Amino acid sequence: METHMAASFATLPPYCSIQKTPFTFPHHLITSNTKLVLRALPHISLQNHASQAITDIKTKFLNAVVDSAFEFVDQLVLPSQTNFAPVEELGEAMDISDIEGHIPDNFPEGVYIRNGPNPLFGGLKSSKSLLGRTKSVWVEGEGMLHALYFKRKNDGCYTIFYNNRYVQTVTYNLEKQSTNPLFLPAVKGDSLAVMCSMLLNWLRFGKLNKDYSNTNVIEHSNKFYSVSENHIPQEFDIFTLNTLKYWDLNGAWNRPFASHPKKVLGTGELVIFGVDATKPYLEIGIVSAEGNELVHKADIKLERSSLCHDIGITSRYIAILDFPLIVDSNRLLRRGQLIKFDKEKYARIGIMPLYGDANSIKWFEVEPNCTFHLINSFEDGHEVVLWGCRALDSIIPGPEDGLKESKLFSRCYEWRLNMKTGEVKEKYLTGPEQYMDFPMINASFTGIKNRYAYTQVVDPTASFAADIPKYGALAKLYFEEPCSEFPVGEARQDELIRVEYHRFEKDVFCTGSAFVPKEGGVEEDDGWIITFVYNEDIGISQVHIVDTKKFSGEAVAKITIPCRVPYGFHGAFMPISF
Repeated sequence: METHMAASFATLPPYCSIQKTPFTFPHHLITSNTKLVLRALPHISLQNHASQAITDIKTKFLNAVVDSAFEFVDQLVLPSQTNFAPVEELGEAMDISDIEGHIPDNFPEGVYIRNGPNPLFGGLKSSKSLLGRTKSVWVEGEGMLHALYFKRKNDGCYTIFYNNRYVQTVTYNLEKQSTNPLFLPAVKGDSLAVMCSMLLNWLRFGKLNKDYSNTNVIEHSNKFYSVSENHIPQEFDIFTLNTLKYWDLNGAWNRPFASHPKKVLGTGELVIFGVDATKPYLEIGIVSAEGNELVHKADIKLERSSLCHDIGITSRYIAILDFPLIVDSNRLLRRGQLIKFDKEKYARIGIMPLYGDANSIKWFEVEPNCTFHLINSFEDGHEVVLWGCRALDSIIPGPEDGLKESKLFSRCYEWRLNMKTGEVKEKYLTGPEQYMDFPMINASFTGIKNRYAYTQVVDPTASFAADIPKYGALAKLYFEEPCSEFPVGEARQDELIRVEYHRFEKDVFCTGSAFVPKEGGVEEDDGWIITFVYNEDIGISQVHIVDTKKFSGEAVAKITIPCRVPYGFHGAFMPISF
């Protein structure tokens, strides 16, 4: 074997390049064992060269297969989708001076930051091959952070500046070095083409798909992370937006990390969870308050991979959503889709004690639905109550013939789960035309009963035209006040709650809204909603600040951003000290 290895590398220099610099091993450390190790070093070096050579050959071959058999195609962008198109990185922060109105006196110092997809190479791609087509889903695309900083000056006024930056995942860095796309779309399309794309991605890069990191931004123990469903979080510097490192809790968390972890009441610990396409389908973990240790981990032992995007928490329990939006790679073998909402399958909610396991979960069967976001959850006597944004179908991966039905939009909903009797009560809290999602509350009330919540309101007409949801208003929900209007053909008036609206002008839509608590605030709704908005008629991006006590009135401040900010997903306001 040694002779064969030497012959294989006859064209290499007589010694490795690292030996160009003379090196003398300390005489007093040389023993019989170290002599054996030293003799083996040239052979180890040759083996490493051989392994790298084989890897290079394999990579070149697979790349040639992709280049010859697959064609990347730009996905069609409708005129109504122009603000979903990507933008360039700024490179450095921009001072902001164009402000209509004023920043409130009790508005805290900090940063309003939003995540969202910003695809490389000019937009989302499809691929064509003899096996068929694959398409990118509208929620894909490399993550880009958009941040608006509020720095208070000595005179009480604010310096405001804006910046954006890509989240530099491993796969982002791979493609950034290329002049063409590398990863084949592998979520939606003809089943054989999807399977082949997944396989080629895996063989070439060790991943089935890209690490997008484009969905949410979270804080834990004064560190900040970009998160998405398909990979572990990326820590980033909140001031520069530079990507730092993956957060895998010293190797203890090696699976996807869902976008909506929850803080444990009173302890500062963080409940995390992650869905995977193979067993274990769902695991839940609890991270120490310091953020450096996984103090609890449980396999929930689901029988299917339910695409769970959110989780609930109360003072004693964790609420788990097992709804029939199912990831099933076996379905591809039957010429079906990888991700599918199956309304004929069961839906249930599991209530697990904090630090519990699969055997301690009490399951409640509920009506089949698709719920991506919970508003809040809390305990009320023997009942665990969940409020969420519930739809009758899934917007992901989306219907083949486009967005045409309102059942894809969600409404505010309540589940009451009796831990003593096992009884389930469920009902709508808002009327049949009140479609809303991306809920927000005062974070101090997470896990306990709250009186108010806020959502982004779907504009059905604009959404149907764009084939993607658009949000043309904000809503304030009053859980303890009844609806004053009786919706025809719906639940009794006393079962529906009051909703107040903050409406934008025509063709103005919001994204990434967040609640900002007032400094020194006493009541739950002392604060503001802050949101990115885009005026499609004139092509201007702004940030609006809306007083939650005067919700239907004009925004107290409208801050014009000197460049376009695409629509995205979740935003947050992070108090920071400059």
